[in-house]
Amino acid sequence: MDTDPKDIKTGTTTVGLKTADAIVLAADMRASMGNIAYEEESEKIYKITENMAATNAGNVGDSLTIIRFLRSQVNLYEFERGEKMTIKAAATLLSNVLNATRYYPFIVQLILGGMNNKPELFEVTPFGGVLERKRYAVSGSGTDFALSTLDQNYMEGMTEEEGIKLAIKAIEAGKKRDIYSGGVSVSVVVIDRAGVKEISQEIVKKHVQELKKERVAPAKTKV
Repeated sequence: MDTDPKDIKTGTTTVGLKTADAIVLAADMRASMGNIAYEEESEKIYKITENMAATNAGNVGDSLTIIRFLRSQVNLYEFERGEKMTIKAAATLLSNVLNATRYYPFIVQLILGGMNNKPELFEVTPFGGVLERKRYAVSGSGTDFALSTLDQNYMEGMTEEEGIKLAIKAIEAGKKRDIYSGGVSVSVVVIDRAGVKEISQEIVKKHVQELKKERVAPAKTKV
């Protein structure tokens, strides 16, 4: 039986955060249909250009439509003008489109990150609100759990590796407590001056194992 992508939702935990020289985006991998865990290896981070990527929480069909639109407009802008669209301009473009369709909205909540001269991070809401985030952004049903982790552990000027580990920790917090977040692993993408790069699952799983060890307190022996 075929399933309409409009019925599939990424109930989700997604995170974007700034490090000293990069943007780190991370997401869980579960897609749900109602109360059913429909897919455990769903991709929720989308490369837009060589210096820009986005995460989404919401309806899969709507997400793909908006991402395709953004890619086409950003590429057209670059072709016509001979220069890259800024991250802020891309966020504003999304904001205008989503606000114009607010009476029949796209069910999407996007975190848009990238590099121009510096790391930039924006959150775009379903009705077109756009917020520039100075440190980090979170979206999806696991927001409360991920946000708590970031509030407690985020530091200005983090290294890329520290940012990756913290983003994974925040997603794992969402996966542990939110029934609509889950999946076989965590997706992580880094955007730095070299461009958009996906972090290998080998590295991700290594960080996950380290986090599990940190949570296990050493047993105390009574004498």
